[in-house]
Parts: sequence; C-alpha cells; structure tokens
Amino acid sequence: MSFEVTGEAYDRFMGRYSRPLAASFADWIDVRAGERGLDVGCGPGAWTERLVERLGADRVSAIDPSASFIEACRERFPGVDVQQGVAESLPYADNTFDVAAACLVVHFMTDPVGGIAEMARVTRPGCWVGATVWDIDGRRAPMARIWSAVARVKPGVAAEHELPGAGEGQLEQLFDQAGLVEVERTELAVTVTHPTFEERWQPYLQGVGPVGEALAGLDPADLERVRADCHERLGDGPFDITAVAFAARGRA
Repeated sequence: MSFEVTGEAYDRFMGRYSRPLAASFADWIDVRAGERGLDVGCGPGAWTERLVERLGADRVSAIDPSASFIEACRERFPGVDVQQGVAESLPYADNTFDVAAACLVVHFMTDPVGGIAEMARVTRPGCWVGATVWDIDGRRAPMARIWSAVARVKPGVAAEHELPGAGEGQLEQLFDQAGLVEVERTELAVTVTHPTFEERWQPYLQGVGPVGEALAGLDPADLERVRADCHERLGDGPFDITAVAFAARGRA
C-alpha cells in the first residue's frame, strides 16, 4: 500500500486522530529527554512531532517510502534527519537509537516481521521498539463506519481487516516473531469531535489509504448511497467518534 498523496490530504484524513494517538503513545513507550528516536513510516510527521517535542530535532530521525510525505516532514521539522526508504531495509547502523516506533504503519509493511526486526536491529539492546495499529478487525478504527457503509452498499469490496496486526493479539505476535523480548501491549483510545458531517466525509474522497481507494472505485450512484448511509447514522453534527488502537512494545 502506497500513500502518494500530499501531507495536507493525509492530515485531513487521519491527522486529527493520529496526532493525539501519538501523544498517548509517547507517554506509554516512555520517551525521555537525552534519547535518540526513530519514526518508521513517518508520514507527514505525527509521531515525529512528539519525538521532537521530547528529544529535540537534532536527536530525531524519520523515514517513509512516500516522497510527498518526506517533503512535508522535512518542511515541518527542518532539524530532523528525514530520509526516504522502507522499514524492511533501514539505512542506519546497528544500535543507533534508544527508541524506534512505527505508528499506524506495521499493517502496511510488505514484511511486517522483517520491518519490526529491522527496527530492533537499529535500537540499542534493552531499549524499546514500539508500534500502533488501529483495531480494524474489531471495527474500532476511525474509518470503521465508512467501511461498514461500503460493505452494505457494495458487498465484496476488499477492506482492511485482514491486514497483519489489525486484529486482537496480532501486533504482539509480530513482535514475538521478530525476536523482541518483554513484549507488552495496551489499547489507546482517541475521541474526536466533528463539527459537521461534511467535515467528516470530505477527507475520505481524497483517495487516501485503502478506504479512500475503495470510495474512489465506486460509481457515482454507489458513492452517494455510501454517503447517505453514513449521514443517516451520524447525523448533521456535531458528533464524537472514538477510535481505539492496539499498541505494542518490546525490548531490542
């Protein structure tokens, strides 16, 4: 899965959820001043921002395969070492970082176990490697209502629930398989208030991620039916949506 969209489009789509999630995750994984941190699959920089706040830009590195996300992250955090690349082949020496994490990324990796193992390789022994993934299989992700509407209107459209790490217990299993030790898990909840239905709906029309691609593949009549289904269930707004992510951490 690639995300060749602008950083602004991704922020409208997911940033309102990923930024508070990153803040909670930084607390849980216990990022501390003086450490060196790595953001794997940084996107426009939700997790990068939290690392910069706690460690300083000169002690943070970030990497992502998307050229547009790299551009956005470099613009937002000029002191951060931002590189283009993939989790499965990180361009860093062994034992470089004190904390490495992939937020909302593992389920999109070509080889999740290999990607997590690479994160462990570049992390100092005994330090934390972590990740978050929305509970997609349990329908607690921010886009769950959209996927449910798509399934009602167009059964058979491929969804995200079978991606690795997207179900109960799967993320920590990937950490175990990658050789991490002292693996722990938790759940992190984020509640976002949407002022209007259109503010909620429009970002999903930008082709971002699997759900954006699914909507883009519908004909106009089916797309309108999906919109009407979501509108009926959510109302005009304002309304709150609570999303829940699985988080895992293990020591390198």
